[in-house]
Amino acid sequence: MPWLFCVTVALVVSVALPAAAQKPGQKPAAPPAAERPADPLGRDTPRGVITGFNQAVHRGDFTTAARYMQLTPALRRNLGPLASDLTDLIDRYYTAPIASLSAAPEGVADDGLPPDRERVALKIDEQSFDVMLVRVKDAEAGQIWLISSRTLTEVPVIVRSAQERWIERVIPPSLVESTFFGIPLARWLALAATIVVPVLALWLLSAVAFAIARGAITAPSRRMLLELWYRGIRWLLILTVALIIHLVMMRSLGFSLAFRFTYNRLVLAVLVIVVACLLWRFIALSLEHTRAVALRHHQAGLSSVLMLAERVSKVVVVLLAIFALLTIAGVDTSTALAGVGLGGVALALGAQKSVENLLGGVFLLTDRVLAVGDTCSIANRVGVVEDITMRSIRMRTVEQTLLSIPAGILSQSNVENFTTRHKMLVQSRLPLSTGTTTNQLRLILTDIRALLGSHPDIEKESARIQLVDINPRNIELELFAYILTSDMPKFMTVREDLLLHIATLIEAAGAGFVPAPAPPAPSPQASATQAR
Repeated sequence: MPWLFCVTVALVVSVALPAAAQKPGQKPAAPPAAERPADPLGRDTPRGVITGFNQAVHRGDFTTAARYMQLTPALRRNLGPLASDLTDLIDRYYTAPIASLSAAPEGVADDGLPPDRERVALKIDEQSFDVMLVRVKDAEAGQIWLISSRTLTEVPVIVRSAQERWIERVIPPSLVESTFFGIPLARWLALAATIVVPVLALWLLSAVAFAIARGAITAPSRRMLLELWYRGIRWLLILTVALIIHLVMMRSLGFSLAFRFTYNRLVLAVLVIVVACLLWRFIALSLEHTRAVALRHHQAGLSSVLMLAERVSKVVVVLLAIFALLTIAGVDTSTALAGVGLGGVALALGAQKSVENLLGGVFLLTDRVLAVGDTCSIANRVGVVEDITMRSIRMRTVEQTLLSIPAGILSQSNVENFTTRHKMLVQSRLPLSTGTTTNQLRLILTDIRALLGSHPDIEKESARIQLVDINPRNIELELFAYILTSDMPKFMTVREDLLLHIATLIEAAGAGFVPAPAPPAPSPQASATQAR
């Protein structure tokens, strides 16, 4: 169920977030003497330089910020304003995803720059400004990246030529100057608008599109199907599209890189949950409709296969969502996938019966031996199949008890499916009295054959009545006929009517059935015992 899925992934994320801080890449074991430990400031990658520098300036730690910059004596005298201006330029004009910043120590290899150079492109008033990073060798940290002195020299000129952002030009100055948690109210309002406006616009657009489509459809069944899909996925689809628009527009609002990094991870986690719920609902609706079509075409086996496919698909959606959330939380999913592989081997060895039952259920469904709603005889028990799961088959017996049979046992036993038959057999011996004459026998046989040939519910080609035995006790006729139905109540009604007609024809011919033999009289010893 969607709500159960949301609770599950929320618990996974709550466990994964603390674990992400303890992954092996962040706290390595004692390195060999030949290896140099990673730079504690994160300057060993271009992404670490930009994010670390941005965070240091926003918390007012210009001493640490200076360690990310390639400073000359002249630049060092203007360190504070220079670092603030560069951070403001990055916050306002770096609109690419933060993940596009290289997290490799060597940087981007195919950017056309020398190996010791890296570019961070800013789009400023239809012009590009590159924040260049240079790779140098530090006495303590080894090879690190720094913001080049050439870029720092150009920052004052770029700041003077840069115009105000569109938010600052459109929103009143009072909202731009007022701050909340150090961020102008104008940006908070713009952030809220990027989610509220798309939701309202998509809600209105979906309502109009639904009204047009509903008016164009005249068939009641198709109109009901449209309404079912509209109610089922409308809001999930609106939220998915709105969150994507929100993430794209958020880059141009001028929020700090540190805020965007944390906020994007949160929104991405919500987006993964919403998309997973949307896929869950889409799978349920589409396969439910397909099952209904299969049942209308009397393909019960296909309906059961679709039911199993729905459950497997939902499990896959949940697993993918969990791995996506773990990736967003910073967990190394490659290690988790390796653990899943080892766990799968252990599961295969320790749960052979469960795996056997699972494969047995798959083989039964793919062979179309059983389907939900079929009347079957399994393990000498007769009942109606109520559910086929990945482990067992549940059958409601004629005593109205619920019988669960492991699929592994079913794949190795005989299964008799009564629902697949299109006709049902009536076979009976009719013992006539020995006083029946030859003319009466001929008349009875002729009349019964005429009855079998004219009955609308009996297969005429195979129906027969034959004289099979004459002995001192009785004269036996054998009735063999197929009733053209697979419905048990109808079969019993037709059989009863047929036997009554045959009895009437025998009586009309002046013959009769042999009376049942009387039970044997009890012996004197048995009577005495019963009396005592």
